[in-house]
Amino acid sequence: MAAISLRKLEETAPGLVGLYRTAGVSLAKHGLDGQRAAVYLVVDYSGSMRQYYKDGSVQALAERVLGLSAHLDDDGSVPVVFFSTDVDAVTDISLADHHGRIDRIVAGLGHMGKTSYHLAMDAVIDHYLDSGSRDPALVVFQTDGGPLSRTAAERYLCKAARLPLFWQFIGFGDPDSKQFDFLRKLDELPVPRTRVVDNAGFFHAGPDPRRMSDAELYDRLVAGFPQWLAAARAEGIVP
Repeated sequence: MAAISLRKLEETAPGLVGLYRTAGVSLAKHGLDGQRAAVYLVVDYSGSMRQYYKDGSVQALAERVLGLSAHLDDDGSVPVVFFSTDVDAVTDISLADHHGRIDRIVAGLGHMGKTSYHLAMDAVIDHYLDSGSRDPALVVFQTDGGPLSRTAAERYLCKAARLPLFWQFIGFGDPDSKQFDFLRKLDELPVPRTRVVDNAGFFHAGPDPRRMSDAELYDRLVAGFPQWLAAARAEGIVP
């Protein structure tokens, strides 16, 4: 059973009903029907991301993640971390206030910097630990390129493998770009030599992420979560 009912969604966010239904199909397909999880969204605010904010790609991703989270988490809200050289904002997007939310947040942010994954990861880890949640977490981490410090990003991911957090990286941009070589490497870090479980996945959404269908996006967002859940439970990371 979904954390938030279709009826409640129709009352609070009728524009997300289609996304909610499509997300439900993907979750059921991957054996996640009735699963509870905290859901986070991390979005790249580096200078090269400007076009994706202007054309609505980031807003569209936020709404799609919100539609997914309504099945997994009952608070009707997704914490959102904006990052570039530093963490630019830690805020949220909610069912009741999702229209144009990304533009409103970005209007209050400053200079679009470079790309520093590990600081955003640290912000998610702090938020999760401070929340006191006992559910596992699915972290949707969007970026259009590699990080300033690859060493720091790899170290954070490996240390975070002992926490009930699964990091699903999603790349905006040319799938053939070498900018994504590091994310491919993160996705394939060996277990157990570098991390206790495989706690990350990665896929490309292409140069125009809005063209990826909702069904495909949801399938890719949740495809790695069941395997991680099983491994994390076997290691006692998830109850």
